[in-house]
Amino acid sequence: MDYYAAACDFFLPGNYLVITPAASTAFIFILILLFLVSFLLSGAQVAYFSLSIRDINYLKTRPQMSYKRIVTLLQYPKALYTSILIGNIITNISIILIANLLLDQWLSMTKIPGGLIVVVKILIITITLVLFAEILPKVWASYHKVWFASASSMTVEMTTLLLGRISRQIVRIDNSIQSLFKHKQKEDVEHDDDINLLSDEDASTEEKNILKGIRRFGNTTVKQTMRTRLDVKGIEYKTSFPQVLKLVSELIYSRIPVYKGNLDEISGILHTKDLLPHLKADESFEWQTLIKPAHYVHEQKLIEGLLQEFRANRIHLAVVVDEFGGTSGIITLEDVIEEIVGDIQDEFDFEENQNFRLDNHNFVFEGKTMINDACRLMNITPSVFDGIRGDSDSLAGLVLEVAGDFPRQNSEISYNGFTFKPTEISKNRILKIQVTIPDETKNETT
Repeated sequence: MDYYAAACDFFLPGNYLVITPAASTAFIFILILLFLVSFLLSGAQVAYFSLSIRDINYLKTRPQMSYKRIVTLLQYPKALYTSILIGNIITNISIILIANLLLDQWLSMTKIPGGLIVVVKILIITITLVLFAEILPKVWASYHKVWFASASSMTVEMTTLLLGRISRQIVRIDNSIQSLFKHKQKEDVEHDDDINLLSDEDASTEEKNILKGIRRFGNTTVKQTMRTRLDVKGIEYKTSFPQVLKLVSELIYSRIPVYKGNLDEISGILHTKDLLPHLKADESFEWQTLIKPAHYVHEQKLIEGLLQEFRANRIHLAVVVDEFGGTSGIITLEDVIEEIVGDIQDEFDFEENQNFRLDNHNFVFEGKTMINDACRLMNITPSVFDGIRGDSDSLAGLVLEVAGDFPRQNSEISYNGFTFKPTEISKNRILKIQVTIPDETKNETT
């Protein structure tokens, strides 16, 4: 057979297949149906794989069948994506063939020169297909991912049923190809892991933890390490001297921020040791003269650079500000050093830390505890939460990200083997959280 001649007969005017009006109507109906399927499958590629863990947890709590269908389909993401992709390709090819057939009939009745008919068909089919079967559904799905995933769930499920076996075979082939590079990837990981520099006989657990802390140190921001604004205790600028002495004895801090009105207006830092020569002064003593200027840092600054600033300026405390200039919290030299050597306890915070550990797998934290601090106390690497933490830096924020909604007290929220249980809630704040870690995670060190 002359395949070139056959192709020309199909794409060029000449020998047209005669279509009856009834058949033409049927072809138009099929074409519209195919466009609808292509529209849904194209958008599904974006919608399904844009869903966050928070969205998926939200869907799990809803009774709608379409939501349950989405959760089931996403259990096998590679096979799902392959089925959608193959189904969309088959649908688009079918659209091109049927549209070409119909355009042959319609354009044959026009006076368009034969040489231009091919160009006209290509323009019409391309513009229509790209606009209505590619651009519009993907833009729509990117803005309404949950709604679009729900609307297309039935079509996607039927596609996976029809093409599931082919998709699984393709996934197996892909996995086989990836396994060829597995050995090299393993070598690269081992090369990057500082802990392999020391054998089990040469290093203790503490030394290994310090090595990992040093490796992580250069990528940690002030926001991840600071004490949040809720934890900051300060002294109002107009407070009387006797009241200042009383507050200092209650707070038991060596350095205390002094503010005017609220914490967004920090006047400076009061070093409590500077009060020692004036303990017997009367009420009229102007203690404000002892205030030293505050050092300000942005919350996105790396603590590696902050440590250099602490050393250069001989300071131990900095006020952390956000993008609007408001006070986010404070960070001390001790907080920075703890990122390397682990938690440093003194006689004042020892009692507080007794409440953190219930047993080897269960811990209780305050909701405001920073994720990095919680991971250090649980002896796990903070990277296990990178896929869900978003912009959250506190444990309460992490729970809200995972839950997708404000959780009920004593409800259990699961993520990647971890279980979070808010045990104490006050209005719109999570005060206490019990965290249960999986067995295999316990061996990972920070």
